Amino acid sequence: MSQPILAAERLTVGYRSGRAAPKAVLADLTLRLNSGALVCLIGRNGAGKSTLMRTLAAVQKPLAGKVCVGAEDIHRLPISRLARLISVVLTERTQNSLLSVYEVAALGRLPYTDWTGRLSPHDQAMVAWALESVGALPLAERPISELSDGERQKVMIARALAQETPLIFLDEPTAFLDLPRRVEMMALLRRLAHATKRAVLLSTHDLDLALRSADRVWLLEGDGALHDGAPEDLVLNGAFARTFAAEGVAFEAASGTFKLCADVRGTLHVQGEGLRALWTRRALERVGFMVSDTPNGTPSLHVDGQGWHWQGVRYESVAALVAALTDSDAKSADLR
Repeated sequence: MSQPILAAERLTVGYRSGRAAPKAVLADLTLRLNSGALVCLIGRNGAGKSTLMRTLAAVQKPLAGKVCVGAEDIHRLPISRLARLISVVLTERTQNSLLSVYEVAALGRLPYTDWTGRLSPHDQAMVAWALESVGALPLAERPISELSDGERQKVMIARALAQETPLIFLDEPTAFLDLPRRVEMMALLRRLAHATKRAVLLSTHDLDLALRSADRVWLLEGDGALHDGAPEDLVLNGAFARTFAAEGVAFEAASGTFKLCADVRGTLHVQGEGLRALWTRRALERVGFMVSDTPNGTPSLHVDGQGWHWQGVRYESVAALVAALTDSDAKSADLR
């Protein structure tokens, strides 16, 4: 069983502003980050994700309680010691720079070098290993400014790996990436956490990938409550649905997806199996129809290898079917 690297006891996080009373955002938290685990911090906007992340990274002080790595209270440590315990990868895009990929990754070795910044053979080996671990070693000589968003993010993670800390915190690491790169990035972070035995904590709005990738989820419900558990357990106990319940949006536990709650046009039964039927059901729900699992007197449409059949007419695409169902004649039909 993995061991906790970071422990927070009776932690309250929030803000201090001049002489005003401190404002608590999250209170009385007990948290553990274990080695070799990928943990995703998720929640609605304003729930306190950034405040909690900054406090755990010792960027801001807690209002109460403490955060320890081993026996060391991180908020009492000098920056030189802290830099050997926690590395942070921020959301901001890398600014244009003349530094090469290798030089950016090598910045992770600053906590270990003398005032000259000269890299020892061990430092150089760590930088090369970090770049190789994220698949960026072939980019080593290229200017960081010439890389794509996905490539730059890999280099930032390599810098964190080169820093040789037991904890890596990432703020929205997939924010600027397209879907294939987001999937690739989450898979990379999961692999690195398991292979290097580091604890990786990341905040994300990418809920589907968090559910599919995280070993554990820290779920901020919005009322100050934090749920810590396997993603599947948080779905099954209803915490996920409660957290993201909002007007016009619903979390569907059966599929692990979110649905828009549009005005209901009517109810239909879909006869058919396979991908065509599956995506037909999704299309109908998208435009406002409820899809019934059984006929029960509900109007039915039939899906087979020849197309989509509705009221004696065959349609050759989902788009054509949806157009027919949502035009003025369909709206007046007895679909309810």
